[in-house]
Amino acid sequence: MRDIRVSDITMREAIASKALSLSFKEKLEIVKILDRIGVGSIEVEGIESSKVDSLRIKSIASLVKNSTLAVPVKMDDDSIQAVWNAAKGAKHVRLQVEAAVSPSCMEYIQRKKADTLIADAAEAVAKCAQLTDDVEFVAIDATRTDVAYLARVIDAVVAAGAKTVTVCDAAGSMLPEEFAQFIADLYQATPQLKDIDLGISCCNNLNMADACAVAGVMAGASIVKATSYPMGVVALDNVARILAAKADALGAQSKVRVTELKRAMNQISRLCCDDRSKASLFTGAVSEAVEGVVLTAGDDQATVMQYVERLGYSLSDEDAKAVFEAFKKIAASKERVSATELDAIVASAALQVPPTYTLDGYVINSGLSFKATSHISLRKNGELIEAVSLGDGPIDSSFKSIESVVGKHYELDDFSIQAVTEGREAMGESVVKLIADGKVYSGRGISTDIVESSIRAYINALNKIAYEEQN
Repeated sequence: MRDIRVSDITMREAIASKALSLSFKEKLEIVKILDRIGVGSIEVEGIESSKVDSLRIKSIASLVKNSTLAVPVKMDDDSIQAVWNAAKGAKHVRLQVEAAVSPSCMEYIQRKKADTLIADAAEAVAKCAQLTDDVEFVAIDATRTDVAYLARVIDAVVAAGAKTVTVCDAAGSMLPEEFAQFIADLYQATPQLKDIDLGISCCNNLNMADACAVAGVMAGASIVKATSYPMGVVALDNVARILAAKADALGAQSKVRVTELKRAMNQISRLCCDDRSKASLFTGAVSEAVEGVVLTAGDDQATVMQYVERLGYSLSDEDAKAVFEAFKKIAASKERVSATELDAIVASAALQVPPTYTLDGYVINSGLSFKATSHISLRKNGELIEAVSLGDGPIDSSFKSIESVVGKHYELDDFSIQAVTEGREAMGESVVKLIADGKVYSGRGISTDIVESSIRAYINALNKIAYEEQN
């Protein structure tokens, strides 16, 4: 069975189409989500303004652990070297050489003649290949040019070192059958394609991008470019679900973790939506299959995990144990735990990095006439460490105590508290964002006590920093 890799182009499409205006921090959060769910590659914008863009790419490169980081270059030595210097910190890096290959775009966009374009593209690919063995050539408007000429271009770039060639239906004018025939004709005209990866990119002008992508996979393509937020091209969640559901019929499968897709898409949607302040990470997160379900402290782990699976999660044994422990703690202080609360518990307790620091206990004293004091006990790799600090309120003093335990001060980029559910026994979710070495680390904590949820959120972010420093 063939492996089909999904390449996420959300950030690139956002810039190209001007559909979204994503902040630096939002881009980092999107990258972490995509890297977690198993996309084959994450494509980002190249370098236009050297200092700003280089910092952005370097920051993203440090976060990408599982996926390939793909970055476009211009056809000149300076651009190729600058992009490589910024991206080389990623575990897997792909340099992309792009060219418009249709007669009209070649003349007016590239300002090159047909033979010159082939020579320049091959030269740029060869220079990239000196830096990395993962080089991609992208034919931006492949379906609007002659197949014979496109075959000449592909022959030249493959000979120069390209390991991936992507053809784009930028016009979005093809039906699925037409696109499949285009791919079949291309394989026939270019035998070298069988030895490399063929990527496809489809525009959704006829509302058939997803269908064309599936047709392209059936015709032999091994990479599909898609976005995790609607932007007029192939939809990542749709194509991933189709590949999962029809793997046997297609003879192909994707490594995208479909069980985590719904939550991931909700998180990305929240980051991308215009009204970010009113959006919630938990909006629409609970599936209809479990909505209305109520769990109690008497339910065992098997019962809780049954509903966790129906929420769309596939947890390891370690994560399942962590979720059940968190569930028992919440259930002990409430008569019942709803599906929404269970979803929040999973988000907080599972899918996390291995903890360097764990909360052993805390005592908080606060009042109107004296400063708040916080006594925090943490365990670092089993060793108990304690600290007591004063602060302007119980949360401030708690954060200072944690800093004393760790022995470091981290800049607090953002801190927020919100109710996940309603009622007198509502669960609160705290979000803490810390800055370390120029990167933002987000931590979340869930509890019926807002001080405890804040402490757990800080420790959650702290563990991510510690994990990055150790790996």
